[in-house]
Amino acid sequence: MLSNFREFQVGPDPYGRTWNVKLVWLQTAISIRHSDSVDVKFLVGDGDDKDEKVIAIMHPKLLELSAKLGRPLNDAWCLKLAAFHLRSLILTGNDIEKSLVTMTMEDMERANRELDSERATAPA
Repeated sequence: MLSNFREFQVGPDPYGRTWNVKLVWLQTAISIRHSDSVDVKFLVGDGDDKDEKVIAIMHPKLLELSAKLGRPLNDAWCLKLAAFHLRSLILTGNDIEKSLVTMTMEDMERANRELDSERATAPA
């Protein structure tokens, strides 16, 4: 369960390792790479062995999903979607070698289901 989306641990990965993850920033990518997306950057690893991972969430797809779900589009939701997607990448090893990963609509829907599921099972 992810209770702190700014700093958390994920594991084990396919090789049995557990990773420390720390949020670096969340910002619109139009200003940094001319992309109509929200980019969420994390540091993954320990000590000197840290890797940067940027999860890109396309703005038009965010608007579409937000409208479909009747959910407000805000920074907190974007951070949580990105954190759940990064967790999935680490646990499966898929795309983990990439420093920039763009979420598909299916990725966003899956991450949102996981978020809703964890919220439903969280202690009151």
